[in-house]
Amino acid sequence: MSTLYDFSRHLAELFPRVGTPAFASELVGLLKSLIPIEDATIIVYEGGNLPVLEYFDLIRDTGSTTLDRYLQGAFLLDPFYLAAAREQRYGAFRLRDLAPEGFKDSEYYSSWYRKCGYKDECGYIFPLRNEGFVNIALGRTTPRATFSKAHMAVLRDIAPTIQALCHAHWAEPSHRGTGPNLRAQLHKALDGFGSSMLTERESQVINLVLHGHSTKTIAEKLSISVETVKLHRKHAYAKLEVSSQAELFYLFLDALMSAKDYDGGDTLVAYLQPPESRRSDAH
Repeated sequence: MSTLYDFSRHLAELFPRVGTPAFASELVGLLKSLIPIEDATIIVYEGGNLPVLEYFDLIRDTGSTTLDRYLQGAFLLDPFYLAAAREQRYGAFRLRDLAPEGFKDSEYYSSWYRKCGYKDECGYIFPLRNEGFVNIALGRTTPRATFSKAHMAVLRDIAPTIQALCHAHWAEPSHRGTGPNLRAQLHKALDGFGSSMLTERESQVINLVLHGHSTKTIAEKLSISVETVKLHRKHAYAKLEVSSQAELFYLFLDALMSAKDYDGGDTLVAYLQPPESRRSDAH
């Protein structure tokens, strides 16, 4: 009974905030009244624009560099983002529902989740009427704390109401402009990463490594043996002059974030040019 009362009380306070800057924090407050949430982030993906941070409540300081990397390119590897952008999956999910096997061993997980202090994550993905979607990420930072099936049942029960509120709040497109589809360009850059230096199979393996897949799941996806996966990864690392998944991850991000006016191809081509060549090409 108290849960229903808390929900009704917070909902009554949230309605007048629709369309105002206070909406996001009030929405998080409502969710925190229902299940144990220690951190929350709300990110809006509008049309083809880069993600916009609407609410940020991380207890641990991830640092501006980590956050910038996420918003400018690392989000491409986020299981919640991929579920919406590539699979059109919407609703309430736990990280474990969406992440590939081996994800917690990935450099993306180390560079984002561990720095945030997250022990578990769940959240909503809702489509918006402006051809975008919103990700409401909810985190637990207490050691060994997880989101239970009961917690997820609560989130799913109220999902229609939360989605209707999000639709109302983000009903109108922002005034950020209607330029090129930047996210589509970044997807092309991710798909083409290393293609100028690697074989097609090596590129496929590297792409799956970046997405957090284990050697076993890569072998299953590509219908090759585990030993063949290891061989392709070894050859790819040698060609890219990296020795670990961490170095691969940062090479991808650095090449991506340095690409200006990207129009296709492998971002490494321009990134690996000597600084003098880059300057002459710009003129």
